[in-house]
Amino acid sequence: MKSLKPLLVFLPLSLVLFLSGCETNMVVFEPQGPVARSITELINWSLIWMLIVVVVVFALFAYIIWKYREKPENMDYEPPEEHGSTLLEVIWTGIPILIVIALTIPTVKTLYSLEEIPETLEEKEPITIHVTAADWKWIFSYPEEGIETVNYVNIPEDTPVLFKLTSASTMQSFWVPALAGQKYAMAKMETELYLAADNPGSYMGKNSNFNGRGYAEMEFEVLAQTQSDYDEWVKEVKDTAPKLTEDKYEELLKPTHLGRLTFNNTHLAWVDHSDINSKTYTNPELYRYHGYQGKTFEEEDNYKNADDDEEESDDHGHGHEDSHSGHSDEEDDSHGGDHHGH
Repeated sequence: MKSLKPLLVFLPLSLVLFLSGCETNMVVFEPQGPVARSITELINWSLIWMLIVVVVVFALFAYIIWKYREKPENMDYEPPEEHGSTLLEVIWTGIPILIVIALTIPTVKTLYSLEEIPETLEEKEPITIHVTAADWKWIFSYPEEGIETVNYVNIPEDTPVLFKLTSASTMQSFWVPALAGQKYAMAKMETELYLAADNPGSYMGKNSNFNGRGYAEMEFEVLAQTQSDYDEWVKEVKDTAPKLTEDKYEELLKPTHLGRLTFNNTHLAWVDHSDINSKTYTNPELYRYHGYQGKTFEEEDNYKNADDDEEESDDHGHGHEDSHSGHSDEEDDSHGGDHHGH
């Protein structure tokens, strides 16, 4: 036993030192909207029950080990034959059933509530935004405003937003940790996700589904704005953003990484990927050698380049193949990550 004492001291100390270096910024536990808050409350409820189970089990374990340890006075003790206890059998069978019920009821209630407009915002008309996942970018279509964006989405604060999710190719996972839970986007299908933001702010969204080498960088920004700022942005896009053509859209759907793009029309005019009869836009030849990484286009939001001459606009706005080699991570961060879609 003496030889184990240094080990018993070293292990907890090592664990403390290891965990002290872990990042403490846990976005899921800092909800910024009613939908995310409901999910966080459910997680906390589950953690409480798990903590109770762990504490009770380890306390009983320690108590039994200590109480029935070998001692000089019981070295030759032989316990009588036992046939079991009906009362104990009922207790240790009934307690897990009660715990499962305590977890199941709030889980089911929360999951059903997430399919509806948040209760605190039921009086407000939701904004509908169609989300199309493609390898490896997110395309957001505003059918009511006639706007389409790539890799960022602007929403007004304190307003319910209904995202209608689909995919132009492989299955993706749409997730904005600070505002909502995760939902899948699948080709020829449509899923729906409600979310809302309490206050103006920038929130990261991502693809949390492993589906190729490019998925890890498949991120987007959700920018919650005041209603006046949102209306101003919509007007600016309508006045300055270019039109999206079908040929340009087919180019966007190829497995590439893109910067931010903005258009004053939507691809819904000619294709809805959630329609079972819609055209298929996959590009199998680009995946012939597994892990096609695609191209990263280094460009500012295209509707902000009105002052550039036509030649420069072509090079940056249309992502020619000679404009994306040899870039650094720092350059990637400077394009689209810090201007919040304005």
